[in-house]
Amino acid sequence: MDREERKTINQGQEDEMEIYGYNLSRWKLAIVSVGVICTGGFLLLLLYWIPEWRVKATCIRAAVKDCEVVLLRTTDEFRTWFCAKIRLLSLETQPLSSPKCVANKVSNGHAVHLTENPAEENRHGMSKYSQIQSQQIRYFTHHSVQYFWDDTIHNFDFLKKLLYGVNEITVKVPSVFKLLIKEVLNPFYIFQLFSVILWSIDEYYYYALAIVIMSIVSIVSSLYSIRKQYVMLHDMVAAHSTVRVSVCRVNAEIEEIFSTDLVPGDVMIIPLNGTVMPCDAVLINGTCIVNESMLTGESVPVTKTNLPNPSVDLKGTGDELYSPETHKRHTLFCGTTVIQTRFYTGELVKAIVVRTGFSTSKGQLVRSILYPKPTDFKLYRDAYLFLLCLVAVAGIGFIYTIINSILNEVEVGVIIIESLDIVTITVPPALPAAMTAGIVYAQRRLKKIGIFCISPQRINICGQLNLVCFDKTGTLTEDGLDLWGIQRVENKRFLLPEENVCREVLVKSQFVACMATCHSLTKIEGVLSGDPLDLKMFEAIGWILEEATEEETALHNRIMPTVVRPPKQLLPESTPAGNQEMELFELTAIYEIGIVRQFPFSSALQRMSVVARVLGDKKMDAYMKGAPEVIASLCKPETVPVDFEKVLEDYTKQGFRVIALAHRKLESKLTWHKVQNISRDAIENNMDFMGLIIMQNKLKQETPAVLEDLHKANIRTVMVTGDNMLTAVSVARDCGMILPQDKVIIAEALPPKDGKVAKINWHYADSLTHSSAIESEAIPIKLVHDSLEDLQVTRYHFAMNGKSFSVILEHFQDLVPKLMLHGTVFARMAPDQKTQLVEALQNVDYFVGMCGDGANDCGALKRAHGGISLSELEASVASPFTSKTPSISCVPNLIREGRAALITSFCVFKFMALYSIIQYFSVTLLYSILSNLGDFQFLFIDLAIILVVVFTMSLNPAWKDLVAQRPPSGLISGALLFSVLSQIIICIGFQSLGFFWVKQQPWYEEWHPHSDVCNTTRSPYWNSSHLYNETELDTHNIQNFENTTVFFISSFQYLIVAIAFSKGKPFRQPCYKNYFFVVSMIVLYVFILFIMLHPIASVDQVLQIVCVPYQWRVTMLIIVLVNAFVSIMVENFFLDMVLWKVVFNRDKQGEYRFTTTQPPQESVDRLGKCCLSWALGCRKKIPKAKYMYLAQELLVDPEWPPKPQTTTEAKTLVKENGSCQIITIT
Repeated sequence: MDREERKTINQGQEDEMEIYGYNLSRWKLAIVSVGVICTGGFLLLLLYWIPEWRVKATCIRAAVKDCEVVLLRTTDEFRTWFCAKIRLLSLETQPLSSPKCVANKVSNGHAVHLTENPAEENRHGMSKYSQIQSQQIRYFTHHSVQYFWDDTIHNFDFLKKLLYGVNEITVKVPSVFKLLIKEVLNPFYIFQLFSVILWSIDEYYYYALAIVIMSIVSIVSSLYSIRKQYVMLHDMVAAHSTVRVSVCRVNAEIEEIFSTDLVPGDVMIIPLNGTVMPCDAVLINGTCIVNESMLTGESVPVTKTNLPNPSVDLKGTGDELYSPETHKRHTLFCGTTVIQTRFYTGELVKAIVVRTGFSTSKGQLVRSILYPKPTDFKLYRDAYLFLLCLVAVAGIGFIYTIINSILNEVEVGVIIIESLDIVTITVPPALPAAMTAGIVYAQRRLKKIGIFCISPQRINICGQLNLVCFDKTGTLTEDGLDLWGIQRVENKRFLLPEENVCREVLVKSQFVACMATCHSLTKIEGVLSGDPLDLKMFEAIGWILEEATEEETALHNRIMPTVVRPPKQLLPESTPAGNQEMELFELTAIYEIGIVRQFPFSSALQRMSVVARVLGDKKMDAYMKGAPEVIASLCKPETVPVDFEKVLEDYTKQGFRVIALAHRKLESKLTWHKVQNISRDAIENNMDFMGLIIMQNKLKQETPAVLEDLHKANIRTVMVTGDNMLTAVSVARDCGMILPQDKVIIAEALPPKDGKVAKINWHYADSLTHSSAIESEAIPIKLVHDSLEDLQVTRYHFAMNGKSFSVILEHFQDLVPKLMLHGTVFARMAPDQKTQLVEALQNVDYFVGMCGDGANDCGALKRAHGGISLSELEASVASPFTSKTPSISCVPNLIREGRAALITSFCVFKFMALYSIIQYFSVTLLYSILSNLGDFQFLFIDLAIILVVVFTMSLNPAWKDLVAQRPPSGLISGALLFSVLSQIIICIGFQSLGFFWVKQQPWYEEWHPHSDVCNTTRSPYWNSSHLYNETELDTHNIQNFENTTVFFISSFQYLIVAIAFSKGKPFRQPCYKNYFFVVSMIVLYVFILFIMLHPIASVDQVLQIVCVPYQWRVTMLIIVLVNAFVSIMVENFFLDMVLWKVVFNRDKQGEYRFTTTQPPQESVDRLGKCCLSWALGCRKKIPKAKYMYLAQELLVDPEWPPKPQTTTEAKTLVKENGSCQIITIT
């Protein structure tokens, strides 16, 4: 039945979910009600926390189409459960024959009155809404999106074709009461409430009051920050949520309505002076200059052109469907700012509304902020596991207390309280606050160095990064390109390179005309702005750009929107030759070119083109620029020089960015109006190749040093760029990503064609165009070692372009992991391919960082474990991290801070675990003599010691250098478990020693108010203490020698483990540089030492400490000193010098190393490690990470790496098993 009744919604999308139908069951409700009463409301809380149990406990399964409640489960790795109530939507209009009529009415802008009523009212009378006069449509809401039942597909569907609600992104700010209830019902606070009630019954009033105050402060601060975030988001969204817009109605009527009334299909008029878009709309008339920094973090204005008309397409692809992603150069996205608009021949700038509300790009962004995906990190999974272990320990204590109390004939009420009390001691209430402290401090430190974070939980994950992908242009290299020169083509041959373009000889050439017109530059407030590459190119020719004003556009029907002309000094002195039409213009500057139509640059097409006309000419010109390979393929073969590939390769090998130009005269029959509707494919073909523009893309000054630091830290670096492959390889060599002696293997994958299977041709970058045999020494050498710990990875790198990457992903799935292990350069990558690359690297268990400019890297930045956008904006929503300084030096800084935060989390967690166990054991020992710690003793330990230590030990800043080791990713690792267990054993041992040794002292007796073991007759000080003791009745048996001994020893133990766990190098600064921690430690040590060696009556009175002889005080001091020595030696010598190295070296298996020589000292270290491994009985284990395991396998694979000049073919059954075979071409 499960299989039959399960439906899937949002199939194939990121938020895909399984859906199950349920109906309310009265008998189940009755049983649950009884259970809630019997458990005192705890069952109700449990059902509130776990929606799956709530639905299954109160409902029975039903068909999805008739159900009252739906249970949703995400299909990702988290498998999160949600539940939603089915509601009914009534359409109080005339009877409608089909849902299509509704869609038509709404899309034409007619309002339909909608009313809501719960599903219970008329569940049986709504099987098919098309049969009812007053239509009722079933729907539910999940994460601000409504899903309606669609009879045609027999499933709930995202709100697309049926009904469109109000165009509004509503971020409701919850009331303080609602937030308070939600926060208070957190399991952590419920546990604290239980603890407070228990302590109050046990007369621990002060401690209970302190916890209540702490909880209130915590809740208030939490409510304040949550509400502040809601208000900020609400204000950001509401700022432009309701504006007045003009829409075109039937018969060309223009109606002004509120933006909230917009529905898909409406034709919206974009105002001349610009606006903030209230919806997603596609341009059908005119051009817009848009600032999309809100979405991408890229502050450069973007030109949006009208959607081309597919019906005029020469190739007859009139059935092409609109897609916001494919046609993003024609789409105005919600939330972006339209700076200015341009229209031709008096027509208004119009756009068709395509998406509204939460389905817009801004709406999806707001949803991702409101409902973030849970962070999957081993540390957090292990933390829950660790808490379960503490609960198990508490269970043992619970049973022990009951048995011990029964044997000592204690009252039932006391047994219940004391046995429950041990549970509250074992699970520390301050743990969540302690765990977040380190992350908050790291976030503050990152902010100081200009790195802003919108997802603090990711800081810890950044400490695990072992591979970073970099965009090239603007990230590794300077943002702007310098024009190195041009190389024109005449008579099918390349001329010599020319440096100066701004010359009189060239001013009227088609080459310069192309440079002057083929760009997306615009004037904003009189300043030329646009793509940096276009700016450099236009500045190099020294021309002037003029745009028509609004008045001119209104005055003349056919005014050119943008005109470019050379400066007067570049024009020849002579009068214009023989063109009669020129006499109309009594102007000296007679050479002007008007840009008639622009096809903007597209990452997918790797080119842009324009249609322009020289003033006075009858025919128009088409100019095109873009990637040389693409441009050459669209040109007449006879116009492309024979040595084109060789010339291009020479430039790209030197690291130049090369752009090709092409031109053709258009037919005279192509009028101005026809050009406005023609598709770009009709223009971009049969061109004449004109030559190359060579741009120099200099490396940023800090790039080589940063990459070297990352390599030294065993962090792999990968280049992902939209540039030419050989240029990318050259830049990779220049910046040190590929070392001079390393070989680069280019994987050129070809898709299946003419019945032939897909294949990959393997070439060497240095021998791409040579067919001569490769010498044997050029083939990378695999240096096989006897242990993977000292694996020197083979010195080869794979490089491929976006097309090859797509073919490999589709047809060579088994090769993908191998290529990911050594793939270093990925060129000509489209934005979605960058995201696929990040996923492929994550699939082989790499922790992937991504650093880009945020413009076309959004998907990859979000998908990576740590995405850093180099943007001037304070917080770019495109990625979790944003660096204000556009430099990749932020990457090592982020990793260092991530490692420091991760180690801080481990330290705090270990300390809190030890604190629980030390206190748990203290109480267990005292329970054995029917005693306990006093109220103020608990208070002193928890407030004065624990809180102060936790919040100061997290303040250690990050270590100044990146080191080769990586911290462990989880708490359940050998070194960390050994650390915690060894300290537990040491602390238990010394506490037990003190507890049992005090009983062996000659002066020991069972303490009573008249005990005189301190020889008090000599000291008036002790007499006053005794007077107090006589008047105060100790019902809990707190005052005794065992209690005093355990209290002093355990108090010192908290401080000892805090120092032992506060490690510095190699991930954090040493603890002595953490001044707050040092001062708090000194103050606490001095105070405890002072009250132990020199008792003060008032302090003893408050802490309920009894008098013990001075010799015993000295003995306790010796026990504490020995304890400190043993703890610190085990933690900092045995663990760090011995076990830590073994664990770290195992963690580095399969890492990418760059050294190929092994210093003599390393072999000595290796021998030592081998001996230790043998002594500890360690066996070689298969590495956990897939890339490590793969590195092991590839060491013994004779077929890998592929030999030069070989081809790998996909087998016919590639879709079934994804396998391939290597064939050598002779």
